[in-house]
Amino acid sequence: MTSHDVVAVVRRKLEMKKVGHCGTRQGKVVEREPRLVHVYRYSIDHIALPEIDFSVLCSKGFYVRTYAHDIGEALGCGAHLKCLRRTKSGRFDVKQAITVDQIKSAPREEIVKRILSLPDVSRMRGA
Repeated sequence: MTSHDVVAVVRRKLEMKKVGHCGTRQGKVVEREPRLVHVYRYSIDHIALPEIDFSVLCSKGFYVRTYAHDIGEALGCGAHLKCLRRTKSGRFDVKQAITVDQIKSAPREEIVKRILSLPDVSRMRGA
């Protein structure tokens, strides 16, 4: 699928507030304004009904769970995500990560070289 802009609406957010000493909670619905987001790439990777695997490369503010819900509403059958895996966020990419097994087996010096300092993380976030 080609790149395109989408107007995304998070219809409502349920805010929870702690009330009183007993810790009971009271829900309050807060309406949100629509915002323009961008879908750079979208693909259907696998279909084994009733499940469909897809990938999306999108700008910040695109809510994938809401997107799946909206598709289900449009089809009249309902839909939700079974799982969601974020593989990239800004300059952070899962390809740069190491596994728990690698941490357990790699020499300490190798692991220490891979650890990001707080200033490095701040620079990567653009702060």
